[in-house]
Amino acid sequence: MRITAGLRTPRRLPVLQVVKTSVAVALAWVISQLLLPNELPIFAAIAAIFVVQPSVNQSVGKAIERSLGVIGGVVIAYVIGLIFGSSTWIVLLTIVLCILLAWALRLSPGSANQIPISAMLVLSIGSTTAEYSIDRILETIIGASIALIINILVVPPVLLTPAHDAVIRLGREVADTLDRAADALREPQTNFQLEELLLKARLLRPMLASAERAITGAQESLTLNPRGAKHRTSLQADIDLYERLKALVTRALGMTRAVRDHYDDSLHLEPTVHAFSTELDRAAHDLRLLLQRPDDHATEIAREEEPLLTSPLIIATPHPEHWILIGSLMEDLRRVREEIVSDLP
Repeated sequence: MRITAGLRTPRRLPVLQVVKTSVAVALAWVISQLLLPNELPIFAAIAAIFVVQPSVNQSVGKAIERSLGVIGGVVIAYVIGLIFGSSTWIVLLTIVLCILLAWALRLSPGSANQIPISAMLVLSIGSTTAEYSIDRILETIIGASIALIINILVVPPVLLTPAHDAVIRLGREVADTLDRAADALREPQTNFQLEELLLKARLLRPMLASAERAITGAQESLTLNPRGAKHRTSLQADIDLYERLKALVTRALGMTRAVRDHYDDSLHLEPTVHAFSTELDRAAHDLRLLLQRPDDHATEIAREEEPLLTSPLIIATPHPEHWILIGSLMEDLRRVREEIVSDLP
């Protein structure tokens, strides 16, 4: 099951990308045959397949990798073929030489793989004349250029929605974590409940990493994208919110861990702890307000809500057995309040 699982992905490629790849291959094949009619345009088709990527930025990178890799492989194959011929052993040694050369030069995986493949194809199915080598280089450039143009012209994808959704999910989970910590301070907790509380809070870390990946994908989708300029403001708002949530994730985890580590059965009787639980509820409420946008179609009631973190918490002297936990919660809550209140009206 583990071996076969690597053959399939959870989601198919977008249909649009499949169509663009097919069109790019077809155009690259036809145009290359018209311009270079002597050989089948295999290099052009391969270049077109690899260059059509989910974003324009990735396509440019693949086009450069592909072209440089082909040029390097063709040049090496031409020189070796000219000197030693193209026997079976020469082809094999050339492939090994190209692999070692790519490793020594620390080339990217795309270029490192392309150099030995190009050299192998030139020596095994082609001739070692200068004209043939130049034609294969031109053929690759044609295929890569056509694929890049198609990827730019045909609805370049803008991946803002996945990034926005990931950031909002993270923010809501941080608010839920604060609510759960508040509930744990108000009512007696069993060991199982405390472990469950910390376990749920630790899920914030993978959600944070997922949001970071989604933002990186959104930034990449806007790079060199003709439609990118009008979307940058929206993405920047999500990036700014993500930066705030990074600090809040750390604080929410810290408070949850402090409650788990320093909990005792009399904690819920401490008056100051009740005050903290109220402040955590308010922090969760205000964080949800922070997550709203004018275009998020929130209800009119939610739009009219006011922030609750309007004044700092005043703490009475806690019980000696609870002062470590109270001090830890106080510092984390202060930082949570700074992150939330500074951006609320």
